[in-house]
Amino acid sequence: MDTTDDPTRVPSGKEGTRVVLDGTTLTVPALARLADGTARPTAAPEALERAHRSWRTAGRLAAGGRLYGRGTGVGAQRSVSVAAHDETEHGLRLMRSHAAGTGALLPARQIRAMLAVRANQLLAGGSGIQPAFVEALVEALRLGVHPAVQEYGGIGTGDLTALAQTGLTLIGERPWLGDTSQGLPAPVTPQPGDALALQSSSALALGQAALAAHDMDVLLRATHAVGALSLAAVSGSLEAYAAPVHALRPYPGAARTASEVRRLLGGPGMPCVTARRIQDPYGFRAFPQVHGCALDASEALRRILEVEINCPTENPLIAPDGTAAYHHGGFFQAPLGLALDALNLAVLQTAQLCAARLSALLRPDLTGLPAFLAAGPEGSSGAMILEYPANSALAELRSCAAPASAGHAVVSMGLEEAASFAGQAARQTLRATQAYATVMACELVTAVRALRMHDTPPPVPAFTLAAEALPSCTADRELTADVAAAVELLPVLAEL
Repeated sequence: MDTTDDPTRVPSGKEGTRVVLDGTTLTVPALARLADGTARPTAAPEALERAHRSWRTAGRLAAGGRLYGRGTGVGAQRSVSVAAHDETEHGLRLMRSHAAGTGALLPARQIRAMLAVRANQLLAGGSGIQPAFVEALVEALRLGVHPAVQEYGGIGTGDLTALAQTGLTLIGERPWLGDTSQGLPAPVTPQPGDALALQSSSALALGQAALAAHDMDVLLRATHAVGALSLAAVSGSLEAYAAPVHALRPYPGAARTASEVRRLLGGPGMPCVTARRIQDPYGFRAFPQVHGCALDASEALRRILEVEINCPTENPLIAPDGTAAYHHGGFFQAPLGLALDALNLAVLQTAQLCAARLSALLRPDLTGLPAFLAAGPEGSSGAMILEYPANSALAELRSCAAPASAGHAVVSMGLEEAASFAGQAARQTLRATQAYATVMACELVTAVRALRMHDTPPPVPAFTLAAEALPSCTADRELTADVAAAVELLPVLAEL
């Protein structure tokens, strides 16, 4: 589940695999396929026509009165008029002056996600941008090239620096990155109004958040299998997962977690676990309640993302009926930032239970097995060390769970006196996916080791798959490769 990829390379899309960008139906999984280069985009003709209508309408409205960022300056310069003959040059100055991103270059996967989001938003209509920009964004995705975009610049009120850098690349002033052997998009000749229309979006934060949500969803589904194996390894009680318990307290995520654990351990009629005790530690007994919160937070984030990536956020917003341009704050990403913060906090909670289960697996009083699952001579360490990397990753998760939305900024002479910091929250979620994968992988290695030491391991697919994929040697040895193999196995377990 490594989310840090080579910043200059993307795999080619599978021939015949297409994602239609129509401004209304893009999903998080489809966006991830575009970002990963396993699908190629095509713009729906009716959506392109919608973009054309918005462009023509913007030109007509601008001729009848000033539009922010086209006939005026921006931010605290909003009341400064721009002469009609200078509107194109004004847009160029706007892009050049705002292309001030700093920090490390972002990975290609994240930038491609940004390009896909921005193209789809523009196809929703409402921006007034020249459609050639939309076509160039789609072409860049098809060709596997992307602009150089740096990490820092957005504060959750529009990714101005990232999209300015993108705009300068689209018009030919900055180089494309990636495999350019298949060609490059034709440079777009900017026209009045294009600059702000392109930049008026949080497409980078949305793209990063969508990738984080997609990757985290895989991990959260894999957690059911890992938790089920740990429950079997300590001969835990299935009473905590009983359907009547969750029917009486009907939280969707908790009910889903309990149902998945029952299913993975053989179903309600033939459980593969015989309880050793009347009730278990919280890591096992409260797993549905805690992990269910993470599932619910993940679903809430997905809903918000699929609203944001399928709607126009531009300021000013060109009305679909062509009668008006609305100046507004729809680009302010409070819903996204709060949803990301909620997910990060919920994942921390369920990761803490992962670490607790790992520790329980090393206790002979809970498993009936040797301390630390050591199988060698007296004093052998067994899986003792796995608590350490798990808790090290847990510390990273704790850092990622500090709410980014608690941040504050006042910019542009006080006119813009708040910020959502949704981009920071998205980067925290991307880091959290890696840390959470490590915690779960440590638990998985330990659970499989414990189950192998049982007289009769459970005959369930999760154990069969894991036992085949993970090394079987129980002698004291380096376990780094075991954890790496377990991380690679998590997406497979998620599909069980």
